[in-house]
Amino acid sequence: MITMKDIVREGHPVLREKAADVTLPLSEEDKKTAKNLLEYVQNSQDPEIAQKFGLRPGVGLAAPQIGLSKRIIAIQVHDEHGDLISHALINPKIMSHSVEKAYLASGEGCLSVDRDVPGYVHRYARVTIKAMDADGNELKLRLKGLPAIVAQHEIDHLNGVMFYDHIDPQNPFTVAEGSSPIER
Repeated sequence: MITMKDIVREGHPVLREKAADVTLPLSEEDKKTAKNLLEYVQNSQDPEIAQKFGLRPGVGLAAPQIGLSKRIIAIQVHDEHGDLISHALINPKIMSHSVEKAYLASGEGCLSVDRDVPGYVHRYARVTIKAMDADGNELKLRLKGLPAIVAQHEIDHLNGVMFYDHIDPQNPFTVAEGSSPIER
């Protein structure tokens, strides 16, 4: 089980690397990594388990955050209709995206960042992602709003990009043209 002690923090070089593609067919080790990442996110959202093991709540986690430079992420978040989107994604790739942008009104956070970083992170309001699941099945996800933002945050980790790299240091709360706030 992944706990907070397994999560590398900002400053660790793996967080700035471009992660390697996962080779197919999936090895048992890569399947296990995908399932463990998803299990952390699920456990961190369960108040009892989170308290018992000291887990910070998260809606996503990427393999580089546990020190593995591989293109594997997990997300678990509710969409605007209250439907649960919960996936471990291997080799996720954004195939298309909206022109419109969105940002979290409360700002973004990260399990690898132990400090508040104020400012807006502008991301695509809608994305279509192609990936493999932990069983080797191809997935195509159309995400919008919060799930789209979460997926982009995690895919950024696979490219060595931290969320605060997107914040304008001169004007952190500037709202980009054509960008809408998302309340969490």
